[in-house]
Amino acid sequence: MENFYAIIPAGGVGTRLWPLSRAAAPKFLHDLTGSGSTLIRSTYDRLTPLAGDRIMVVTGAVHRQAVCKQLPELQARNLVLENEPKDSGAAIGLAAAILHHRDPDTIMGSFAADQVVGPLEVFLAAVREAVHTAATGKIVTIGIRPTLPSTGFGYIRAGERLSVKDAPSATSVIEFVEKPQEDVARTYLASGEYFWNAGMFVAPTSLMLKHLEMNQPALYSGLQEIAKAWDTPARDKVFERVWPRLPTIAIDYAVAEPAAATGDVAMIPGVFTWDDVGDFAAIGRLNPADENTALTVLGNGARVYSDQASGVVVTDSQRIIALIGIDDVVVVDTPDALLVTTEQHAQLVKQAVESLKASGEVDVL
Repeated sequence: MENFYAIIPAGGVGTRLWPLSRAAAPKFLHDLTGSGSTLIRSTYDRLTPLAGDRIMVVTGAVHRQAVCKQLPELQARNLVLENEPKDSGAAIGLAAAILHHRDPDTIMGSFAADQVVGPLEVFLAAVREAVHTAATGKIVTIGIRPTLPSTGFGYIRAGERLSVKDAPSATSVIEFVEKPQEDVARTYLASGEYFWNAGMFVAPTSLMLKHLEMNQPALYSGLQEIAKAWDTPARDKVFERVWPRLPTIAIDYAVAEPAAATGDVAMIPGVFTWDDVGDFAAIGRLNPADENTALTVLGNGARVYSDQASGVVVTDSQRIIALIGIDDVVVVDTPDALLVTTEQHAQLVKQAVESLKASGEVDVL
């Protein structure tokens, strides 16, 4: 484990959680579980038992102050700032390239900043197995055992069991599958062969970069140029010149899927609970409703009256919100925007954000 380095990509806006999550304050900066800890703080703490201070955060330059405030112990050399988003391929690829230049024997593990995981020891055991499997020359993903036929997640099809010392549950990966229709998702669940793709990847940096070079040579060469200059005075100049012209692509398409086709991907089944907090329905799942009201309420000093109502209320205002005779409602009340929808339609919030952006209402985004 001494060669293990954790990477936390902290990007994206979380548009399905608007108006709580904004471009200037994305969801990983919020406490969405009522634990008193933000998502990125929880992610960092979760990885510390395995990586210690060997944790690198990749985030937008506009979030530097907030991230440093929430993670004061994060070393300056381990903070990678993007001046514009380029998706996970560039973010994770750059972290891999920087770490590889520092130590070519590094085994990296990438874990998104906005996921909720538990219990801790079960998660840590899975990561340990992933590191041992990666050391045999594999890109390893941790697949989440599905509990329902979700159409909101991609899937991983597991293959035969591998013989890896200290990783008894390791399997090969046959393929990655895009988000399915519900009937297909039900067959996946019934087969027992498919796992949710949580975007957790553990791999030798050398192998990650090898597949990046094979499948995305332009992205690879640009990231290598930046990484070579990263710990030198030329960093800013090189970064500003190279980063804007890099291809925008997810790490799944740039590395994981093509690597699986060559037999270079393995999987560790994750039997811990996992949620990517993808919408307000997820917040309802993660924050049980009060026994007396059937309503989940988040917000300091929230003033909510309910009668025969259920759902989720998130508020940072002091005005009274009264809900009467309405089921599975979602109300998000902020000083400059009010959202009212249902848990069933929570995924459609993203479309509202896109429409507001198209109409020029960017001041509330």
